[in-house]
Amino acid sequence: MTNLPAETDIVVVGSGAAGMVAALTAAAGGAKVIVFEKERSPGGTSNFFEGTFAVESEMQRQRYITYTRDEAFKNIMEYSHWIANPRLVRAIVNESGPTIGWLQEQGIEFSDATINMPDSPRTYHIIKGKGEAVIKALVTKAKEKGVDIRLAAPVKRVVKQGEKIAGVVVDDNGEDVPVKAKAVVIATGGYANNKDWIKKYTGFDLEVNLVPVGNIDKTGDGLRMAWEVGAGEEGKSLLELYRAGPIGPEFAMGSQLELATIQPGLWVNPRGERFCDESVAFYDASVGNVNARLKEGFSYTIFDEAALERMINEGIDKNANVSTFPGTKPTDIRRELQAALERGTTEVLAADSVAELAGKINIAPAVLEATVAEYNAFCEKKHDDLFAKDVKYLRPITGPKYYAIRARTVFLGTMGGIKINERTAVLDKKDTVIPGLYAVGFDAGGMYGDSYPIKCSSGLASAFATNSGRIAGKSILKYLGK
Repeated sequence: MTNLPAETDIVVVGSGAAGMVAALTAAAGGAKVIVFEKERSPGGTSNFFEGTFAVESEMQRQRYITYTRDEAFKNIMEYSHWIANPRLVRAIVNESGPTIGWLQEQGIEFSDATINMPDSPRTYHIIKGKGEAVIKALVTKAKEKGVDIRLAAPVKRVVKQGEKIAGVVVDDNGEDVPVKAKAVVIATGGYANNKDWIKKYTGFDLEVNLVPVGNIDKTGDGLRMAWEVGAGEEGKSLLELYRAGPIGPEFAMGSQLELATIQPGLWVNPRGERFCDESVAFYDASVGNVNARLKEGFSYTIFDEAALERMINEGIDKNANVSTFPGTKPTDIRRELQAALERGTTEVLAADSVAELAGKINIAPAVLEATVAEYNAFCEKKHDDLFAKDVKYLRPITGPKYYAIRARTVFLGTMGGIKINERTAVLDKKDTVIPGLYAVGFDAGGMYGDSYPIKCSSGLASAFATNSGRIAGKSILKYLGK
């Protein structure tokens, strides 16, 4: 016998930031809400983000940050080459400042409004306790407002009667149980762990030349269910790409070896050739895009003893997160490096010559030697004739010890699939609203162009989650007449 209620006002499918914000917003407006989460704990990937985007927040005003909503809108749209949905982008940008205040009202604390890359607007609002604190606060407040949160309860399909959404079917301990609802919010977080869909929609081979980070059991359930009831498609092939290494169970995320990997030194492809201006290191989307051009799914960061000493004594150029800011000195990196070498990993290698290093990473020695020689010549003449890299990052590779770390093409999530309007209402294939169906966060398309626009909007992915959630909650209340 099931203990699920027979009906409710709103069903939210997924308990990440987008889903929980939608649930709490709707419940605060008087709606009866059930959240179904297929995992045994709430939050999913949302537990890990460090900060979020906003424009014209009170925190920014207090810091004399004058970046405006108009500027943010224009920059995001221009970055997307106007592929993004302009009405949706405008709605998210306009909502972003008030959302920071709303999150603070829920008990979420922020430490600063800053940036996480050079020469970018100060839109990044750093969260105390990261996303885990956000999820904890949202779940607590939602329960106080009467939201029924059901864990380990996957939704199998959305029910449509006539033109309107009428509820869902839930797997309740192996039994298919219908739950009537006037509105459904899809917030399942995309399909990052669906091997077949990754191949079909992006052309990559999951865990071969593309590695998911921080995603578990994201199989595209929400997209499938929305498409089954006639939803249109948008942005289903878009990934939030990055370049990171070393990767493997023996390497902790945020290790000091990872700091060495992401520095703007010398990067080579699996053939031993340079493939970009390495100072793109500061811009995550560009980093992911250049690495994703390599069909093998990886490149190498090459550095020497001098580079190691410079990091230890002078600090890093590029940070990995808000706690390892530029200038941080990775004083434990030698121990990590030695431990990796002693384990005999193929992710981190060392040699006494460029030719020996090339042999260890399966590159023709003559090619890598030519690459290093050419790079060193650019350093000496203080001009990168190939990729015009900023001279301050042109530092020769001369030994006496040489190192290589494999840097994989990784991604933080899929970034679309369901077509929505600026109210987060799902549209069908003729761009007509499907009454009662909404999509938010990584399930919803239209916020981005062909890449994540991080240079002009630090923290936009998490902001799209929370702001689309708020917009969905308010839109549904209006739809229900509350």
